[in-house]
Amino acid sequence: MQITSLKNVVSAEEWQLRCDLAACYRLVAAYGWSDLVFTHISARIPGPEHHFLINAYGLMFDEITASSLVKVDQECRKLSDSPFPVNPAGFVIHSAIHQVRDDAGCVLHTHSRAGVAVSAQKCGVLPISQQSTLVLSSLAYHDYEGVALRDDEKPRLQADLGGANFLMLRNHGLLTVGKTIPDAFLNMYFFENTCRIQIDAQAGGDLVQVNPAILQGMVEVVQTATAGMGAALAWPALLRKLDRSDPGYRT
Repeated sequence: MQITSLKNVVSAEEWQLRCDLAACYRLVAAYGWSDLVFTHISARIPGPEHHFLINAYGLMFDEITASSLVKVDQECRKLSDSPFPVNPAGFVIHSAIHQVRDDAGCVLHTHSRAGVAVSAQKCGVLPISQQSTLVLSSLAYHDYEGVALRDDEKPRLQADLGGANFLMLRNHGLLTVGKTIPDAFLNMYFFENTCRIQIDAQAGGDLVQVNPAILQGMVEVVQTATAGMGAALAWPALLRKLDRSDPGYRT
């Protein structure tokens, strides 16, 4: 595809955000979490306006570039000239979260096989792995109400999420919230692996659960384990990995 570069059209801050979000889409594809063209990752553009970047509807995640991302408002109306369509219905969940969570710099949603499998289990996420302890420290659940197309679902979704950063959408999939794009991605990395480990472990016999006392204070544990850098510790390495195999996201 011939996509006109926006590097010299938008601000340097927006261009960096576009590069990071395009990288996030490519990484989601590389790790096998995408569902053709049917999920979204949104990022809020810094500033007083509620403006966001989202994927052009119809592009595979491994096709998305910094310049193909579309700037939209809270109602998913395009704010700049773009040849690409957007999916307002797919933005319903994202807009609901951005509306009430000022700290939601990025919202990442997946329909992965393991994520949907665990979302369909009555028990939800079990405390059976180190990864699960990170998720359980900030996990919420939202019951399935059909394909998320209706605005009337938003208040219930917002109430269920509250201040959590991990949301299990029952019978649907996974969602993470992050202050930054790297934060949302790393959260999803832990969430996805938690679900994969759980499905694998359930196929192997009786399970040993983590002592509940260990679940306390996991936020501080993560800060210590990442030298106080959080997701910023892993993100540069992830970009280097992506640049070696798939540098086109920066265009």
